[in-house]
Parts: sequence; C-alpha cells; structure tokens
Amino acid sequence: MKSNRRETMPNRENGTSLAERLIPPAVSNAASRLVDSIKINSVSEKVRRGRRMMIKRRNGYSEQLAELSNLYFRVAGIPIRFWAKIAKWRRWEVKCFNMLNGDRFRARASGPNTVCADKIPGESLWDHLNRGTLTRQMVEAAATELRRAHNFRSDEFAGPWSHGDAGMNNVIYNNRTGRARLIDFEIVHEQSLPAKSRHADDLLVFLLDLIAVAPNPQWLSLALAFLNAYGNAAVIAELEDELALPSGFAWIWWGVRTSFVNPAKVKRRLEKIRGVVADLEYYRAFAARRARKRRRASINCHAISPGIPRTSSRTRAIKERAKAASPGIPSKLPTTT
Repeated sequence: MKSNRRETMPNRENGTSLAERLIPPAVSNAASRLVDSIKINSVSEKVRRGRRMMIKRRNGYSEQLAELSNLYFRVAGIPIRFWAKIAKWRRWEVKCFNMLNGDRFRARASGPNTVCADKIPGESLWDHLNRGTLTRQMVEAAATELRRAHNFRSDEFAGPWSHGDAGMNNVIYNNRTGRARLIDFEIVHEQSLPAKSRHADDLLVFLLDLIAVAPNPQWLSLALAFLNAYGNAAVIAELEDELALPSGFAWIWWGVRTSFVNPAKVKRRLEKIRGVVADLEYYRAFAARRARKRRRASINCHAISPGIPRTSSRTRAIKERAKAASPGIPSKLPTTT
C-alpha cells in the first residue's frame, strides 16, 4: 500500500516505535474485542429450492459503522474502504461473486439490504490454518485463483480488478476438486491506487495471516509456495516495498490483520519474507536476461552447395584450430603485404 499513503517516519526511542508506545497491549486487546463484537453484516445459511444459500444482510447501523471505518482508513493512510451505501455494496458484492464464481455458482440481490449467494463447497483456508491442516496445495490453489482474479477487468477501477480483503477467511478451498475460490467483497481498494499496488496489497493481506498463525517449521515454506504459484514478478517486486511494519494509527489495522500477535514476531517474519521476495525477484530477472541473451535459431533458409567447405565456413575454422600447436597459436603465420 505504497501509493496514496501518507508516509510517516517511525519515531523510535530505545528500539520502540512511537506507535508501539501510543498503542499499548491493553488498547490492542480492546480493539480486537471491538472488531469481534461489531459486525456490519449478519450472515446465515439457508436451503432454498434445494440449494444451500448464504444470506448476507446489512445491519441497521451498517452505513454509520462503514463511514466511521472509512474515516479511520483515511486518517491512517490505508487505501481501502468499506462500501458504505447499501445499494452500492449489493451491486459490487453480486457483480464480483458472479464474475469470479459464475461458472458454477450465482449471487443475487434480495430485498433492500440483502445478498443471497450459493454456498461454495469447502472450508476457508483460515479454518485450515487454525486447525493445522493447511497444505502447500491449498496455498498454491489460492495463489492461482488470485492471479486469475487479478486478470479480470473492472469498470470501477478502469483496469485490473482487485479484492481489497484477500485474507484466508475469504478463500474457500474444495478438497474434492482442489480448487480455491474468493468470497466476501465488503472492502474495496481506493480507485486511484495503481493496479500493481492493489494486487501487492492482496498478496500482503494473505501473507499476514500466515505470519500471524502458521507455526515456525511451516510458515515460510507455505509463503514461498504461495508466491511461486502466483508468479507475477512485477507484483511480487511491488510487494517487497510493503513488507515493513507501519507507523502511526495504521498500527491498529495491522493489529487486526495479524490477530494482535507480538509485533517482534511479525517484524522478524516480514524481514524473512522480504529476503525471500528479493531472491525471487533476482531469480526471475536473471532468468529473463538469460533468455534474452540466448541465441535463437534462424528462421531463414540459406543456400548451400555440396563439396569442400569455404574457407570462411565454421567447419574450416574448427579444423584450423584443431591443427594449431595450442589454442592461442594459429597453425599458419599471418600473411604480409
């Protein structure tokens, strides 16, 4: 989230940032409880005409809560926002769901403040992560789906689409098909943010869940598998600039994103991923340069004649070098005129 963000340098005193001193653990814990207790939507599951449906309904105070959240995002310099107006949220929710999942599943508006969507079979990667059943295949499927989604065009962005809240809780994985799908389109990136920055932020949100919860022997290999499967070098290079702890009021949102785990742990893991991303970027750039330098086979036909090769031919040159006394001494003296 580099572009359109209000940059502030961390003010450190004895190794502690200003944000860490302004937002003590008690405040972080209170913010965590507040996020859990206040919900803009209520979600329920029902069966309609033999189909399992997820019913998402905006609460009566949802617009005020969304506007208050958006005020915080602006003050903190975080380039995302909630869809505050219910009509706009319903339109975006239905449009994104059908765009990404319309091959098998459908969503539609129902009533003045409700969206009904087919229940996508499977479990969220967040549930797998907390249960200890998250696998490399799952994160690779998530990366593949995110890369596919980023290739869709969005009229709202006048360019490539992005999710805005691509955490593991919004990725559903079907064990039977090995397919991951994206859900929940409450949050949207600021429209002025460049596509690469928006896509890098989607990757970051996913990785923050791994950083916060995945155990030590596993988290880095899963993160690397995710980035390799996503495979867009330009976006991954953009992500490298985002792998740092924020300052100021943005700390609260990062606390929510990382389940308020120890900031020192988050910092260590961010630095580790930053090194991995740098290695990935170098490897891809090196491979691209090597491919450009590799000699390509000629597509033109050249006339040839049978018999003794010409003096300037490659075959004659090889024979002359073979007859030389050493690789540095020619077999014939140079002619003088």
